[in-house]
Amino acid sequence: MHSTRRAALAAASLVLAAPRIGLSQGAAITGTATYRERIALPPGAVLEVELLDISRADAPAGRIAAARIEVQGQVPIRFSLPFDPARIEQRGRYSVSARLLLRDQVAFRSERVNPVLTGGAGREVEILLVRARPEASGDAGLVGPVWVAEDITGRGVVDRLQSSITFGADGRAYGSGGCNRFTGGYTLDGTSLRIGPMAQTNMACVEAAMDQEQRFHQALGAVRGFRIENGILHLTDDRGATALRLARGQ
Repeated sequence: MHSTRRAALAAASLVLAAPRIGLSQGAAITGTATYRERIALPPGAVLEVELLDISRADAPAGRIAAARIEVQGQVPIRFSLPFDPARIEQRGRYSVSARLLLRDQVAFRSERVNPVLTGGAGREVEILLVRARPEASGDAGLVGPVWVAEDITGRGVVDRLQSSITFGADGRAYGSGGCNRFTGGYTLDGTSLRIGPMAQTNMACVEAAMDQEQRFHQALGAVRGFRIENGILHLTDDRGATALRLARGQ
């Protein structure tokens, strides 16, 4: 009986000592980054990759690890991104983002979620980069249109449920979270942007609408900057990661 008890305690100790998702120390995500355009890379190109935690719907993506690779040759560009396995939760969601810099300017970047580590995803990833085409600086392009959310903190949006915002020339912003209307101020300095606080109506809607609205407002509160690429507005957090991706409304 005592031997059975000792065996059970030993087994429990092994379980408690196991890593969170069974990864060894010195773990790394490996993969390639490429683009479809037939453009040769000049000398001095740099690839930056990040491992992001996109688990929380109520917060911008958190950066877990980053790497900067000086590119040798042409695409596809191979990379290795070391990370700390202790920061990975089995129930979490993780994605790798990348951007390609030419002469210190972003020329290509990833826009899709590239899952890794959990939910059936592994530690090898292929990233498709799209060409970055900044359309405007300052408030040009930002002010005036109705911007409709296509993605909130990497978690998508509900079909046929619009969360939107319009930036007025008077320094006021207004829109709908998907259920309630809101209005408030914003401050703009070049490409630095802060939004809110906001006042809103107090209607009750279905749970999915209320959840998306809450995520939308929390993401707006985390915004510290913006960029417009290919007609898409990226509202970014203090790390430069996209908290909200929006397209012009019809």
